[in-house]
Amino acid sequence: MSTIDEFRKEVRAWLEANCPPAMRTPTPEGALIFGGRKLSFQSDDQRLWFERMRDKGWFAPDWPAEYGGGGLSAEQTAVLEAEMRRLHCRPAQINLGIWMLGPVILEFGTEEQKQALLRPMTRGGIRWCQGFSEPNAGSDLASLKTSAVDQGDHFLVNGTKIWTSYGDKSDWMYALVRTDPAAPKHQGISLIVLDMQSPGITVTPIDLISGKSSFCQVFFDNVKVPKSQLIGPLHGGWTLAKALLQHERRAMSKFGEFSLPTHFDLMSLAERYLPPAGTAAPVDMALRARAVAMSMEEHSYTLTVQRMGEEMRARHNVSGLMSIMKLVHSEQEKDKFEILLDLMGHRALGWEGDEFTDQELALTKAWLGSFAQTIAGGSSEVQLNVIAKRVLELPEGKQSK
Repeated sequence: MSTIDEFRKEVRAWLEANCPPAMRTPTPEGALIFGGRKLSFQSDDQRLWFERMRDKGWFAPDWPAEYGGGGLSAEQTAVLEAEMRRLHCRPAQINLGIWMLGPVILEFGTEEQKQALLRPMTRGGIRWCQGFSEPNAGSDLASLKTSAVDQGDHFLVNGTKIWTSYGDKSDWMYALVRTDPAAPKHQGISLIVLDMQSPGITVTPIDLISGKSSFCQVFFDNVKVPKSQLIGPLHGGWTLAKALLQHERRAMSKFGEFSLPTHFDLMSLAERYLPPAGTAAPVDMALRARAVAMSMEEHSYTLTVQRMGEEMRARHNVSGLMSIMKLVHSEQEKDKFEILLDLMGHRALGWEGDEFTDQELALTKAWLGSFAQTIAGGSSEVQLNVIAKRVLELPEGKQSK
């Protein structure tokens, strides 16, 4: 038996023994664990699964053990992920720090930063949010205005960030700030991390038409950020931002592996709301065919995520692949809800009232929220531009100054 086969056998046995059966079911809405200072659990099984994965170092299985990771190779990590999928294990923790910021710190951070920032991520002790977009700097991220002025031993940060997911629930933020206003816009940006409890930070939730929202606007009023919290070189943040966005797009695409963020099974709902196949009218048969086709697309996407994961580990620049995965998944989710609306008719358009089930009311809001997924993590239009440049290698216009 080869070494990797032996490892697979060990992983399978460990998961069987340590992942409670209740954690091998689809994740209900609102049941995700994000970690953080205010960590809470909905059940003892959820706590147990979190603690066992944390203590094993498998929140970040391919990180070095000295930073709290599992120390696994890329091949071993792929085996772990495959075995978790086989058992339908829920993610024990969702942590944007691990998915996005951590790999950048591993590549660009100092040893002191790695020791101070990475281990709390792998312990589930800090919840992170991202401070990139601004009211006038979304798709054109390099136009950001939030400033960080050098004050000797610290920066003084002023400005605002918008569409900050879970900004009101996060402990720390990683943010792009302008540190040289006189430089060309791509060259005067730096990446910093800051404590969300710092004096001068105000967070305001943003309401959406879906009736619920994770988005916030964050305001900075003379916020002091120690120089030690600058990641990478001063004014060199754009390079780090591009690297981080690659990881963000992969994180967005990973939602499909965990049945996130919609929690609605297309085929089970089709069986519930459509007449039996033998008695269905032609219009119902056409709807069932659309549902089956979309279900096959979802399954194909999940298999592609698994296959492309191996290719990503072998390539340095994977921004094109990340953009493809993010684009396909977000557009696929939107199309899925359009099919669900056609399947369920007026049952999918309830807003309140006892005549609708809780799932039907949740679906209406999730349908409205699906449009936001084509913007979050980089709009579909931005992804198409990246694919044109990085994958198709189409000619590019002159970059603005």
